[in-house]
Amino acid sequence: MALKAFCGEGSVIVEAQMDLLGIGQLIQPSEITLGGCWPTGQDDSAQVLVFETELQGCGSALTMTEDSLTYAFSLIYEPKAIGASPIIRTNGAAVHIKCHYVRLHNVSSDALKPTWIPYSSTMSSEELLAFSLRLMTSNWQVERSSNIFQLGDLMNIEASVVQANHVPLRVFVDGCIATMEPNMHAVPSYTFIENHGCLTDAKLTGSHSTFLPRVQDDKLYFQLDAFRFFQETRSSIYIFCHLKVAAASALTDAQYKACSFSAKASRWVAAGGNDQVCGCCDAGCSLRKGRSLEHEAADQWDGDAMLGPIYVQKTAGNGMVPESQISLVKAEDHRAAGFSPMAVILAGVVFAVGLICATLLGTVLLQRLQTNVV
Repeated sequence: MALKAFCGEGSVIVEAQMDLLGIGQLIQPSEITLGGCWPTGQDDSAQVLVFETELQGCGSALTMTEDSLTYAFSLIYEPKAIGASPIIRTNGAAVHIKCHYVRLHNVSSDALKPTWIPYSSTMSSEELLAFSLRLMTSNWQVERSSNIFQLGDLMNIEASVVQANHVPLRVFVDGCIATMEPNMHAVPSYTFIENHGCLTDAKLTGSHSTFLPRVQDDKLYFQLDAFRFFQETRSSIYIFCHLKVAAASALTDAQYKACSFSAKASRWVAAGGNDQVCGCCDAGCSLRKGRSLEHEAADQWDGDAMLGPIYVQKTAGNGMVPESQISLVKAEDHRAAGFSPMAVILAGVVFAVGLICATLLGTVLLQRLQTNVV
């Protein structure tokens, strides 16, 4: 479990895994607080951050009823920019932690001395979502270990969301742009998903890029033909996508869809089967009135994810004509000049036979001449 809370008689201890979001990216102590209080300890071997405070400390809120007391704390995660870059790869998160105590009263004539008995420690999460992009192997089972491709290869990309204590959610790729630097505003750039989930690459370039039929609600697969930027010697590619989620029970619509262009059918098709939602991919998909409550509630559930660097190399080859093709070119040159190998051979045979005949004839004539002289 990413979080543990231990509620004592007068204090609380919270242990937070540094891989709080479960995506393999460790949070830093400077990115997380318990009600404004920094971690009081860190276990590097277990990758755990520890918070310890009195029940009345670190911004706790006390709620009292006739039979119980509840101390509520907020664990706040605010990601900071990665290194010197202007990007982050995770969303912020707020986790609410509550310590409940049964309130017991003394009915004797002695002064009232309440006793606090901790009976549970509960946690609830709000907006604890982590969006990510990954390169996958051809069978989509594991993450691809290499980020090097050649022109002509297909890149298998997984968009996913990790959720905690949410209603079931379905992830969508709202838009994607590729650059040569870890900066989505860099030039040159190439937008290949737009209009809230329309994968335009196949229509623009005639590629095989497409969304695949959905297997899980929290994951969406798509394939992108590897490419390089024109007249650029650099081979690096960075992909930036805006991802969002909706309740899994909500129907797809113009704002929440995954559409690909089918060259064979010459039209847009939806990964979810309802092709009608793709009708706006060419004209523009504006916000409609009367959207579902499931979508209205999910408006704040979105985030950005980056994939890269990816290196796309030129197709193997040295640009020289193979020897077999050179021989073919020479043969074609002979034919173009009015000769063929067979004609040359026949001419040689005729010449040799003629030479032999001339020699024999000359010998016979010489013998006859000598006989007449004698």
